[in-house]
Amino acid sequence: MPAHSLPSALPRPWRDRAGRLSWLKLAVFVSALVPGIYLAAAYALDALGAKPITALLHGTGEWCIRFLLLSLAVTPLRRIANWPKLINLRRMLGLTALAYALIHLALYVVDQNFILTKVVSEIALRFYLTIGFVALIGLIALGITSTDAMIRRMGQGWNRLHRIVYGITALGLFHYFLQSKIDVSDPVFWTGLFLLLMGWRLMQRFQLPTRPVPLIGLAFVSALATALLEAAWYGLKSGVPASMVLGANLDFSYVIRPAWWVLAAGLALPLVNLVRGHPRPGPPEGVRHTRHRASCQLSDPRRLPRGMG
Repeated sequence: MPAHSLPSALPRPWRDRAGRLSWLKLAVFVSALVPGIYLAAAYALDALGAKPITALLHGTGEWCIRFLLLSLAVTPLRRIANWPKLINLRRMLGLTALAYALIHLALYVVDQNFILTKVVSEIALRFYLTIGFVALIGLIALGITSTDAMIRRMGQGWNRLHRIVYGITALGLFHYFLQSKIDVSDPVFWTGLFLLLMGWRLMQRFQLPTRPVPLIGLAFVSALATALLEAAWYGLKSGVPASMVLGANLDFSYVIRPAWWVLAAGLALPLVNLVRGHPRPGPPEGVRHTRHRASCQLSDPRRLPRGMG
């Protein structure tokens, strides 16, 4: 390959399939880097407290969960907001989650003073580390098979494999709960959002319309499930009566409980649907499909006539 052609062969996540700059993808790519840069800068400035490696461990693990949930939010949002281009972000968000998960594991190795035998034994013997590692293996499998070539090679098997992302997310959240020790407000909130996203998928399975009224119902059901989850967790782990935890959700003197934040996120969905949910006027269906096929042919060098590639 000539030297002058090397830059064009490198992956550019901020470009669309036609090679054009996508401001949306560029914004997401930069946003994916910001948490890592922030954590690295905080470490360099000695701003992470007495146990900086532990703080980095927690930070990278939390961002892995956040980007994983963002990747799961792509499909609901693209339909609720009638924003098809969001689908182009799903791979980038998933790979970002994988990157933070790998850094999370690397930091754990650092925390164990690079003693790999100890790392392996800890993962094998500590349940919360075991499920976290299983989730990481699943993420690696999804990352390896996320290329266009693997999608073509696996066919329908690719879809079946990538459905394990739901189980991976559940394992990651469970790992988050177990390592949070006493206060589980953050994992409860992110699990509530996971329940919201899975609730939307359940609506799709039963062919319920993605309209404001069903979405409002989904928001309230997800918030209630979040409150019950929090009460059950504290009841099982510390013996706190469920009634006391549920009652705390109605007391706004100190902190707003996670269920209310999940409700707020859920109620944002019908508002988005009202503003953006109706398809914009466009060409007839047949014309639109013709244009789509033409654009696919022009963006795929294998489909170009000889002399155009």
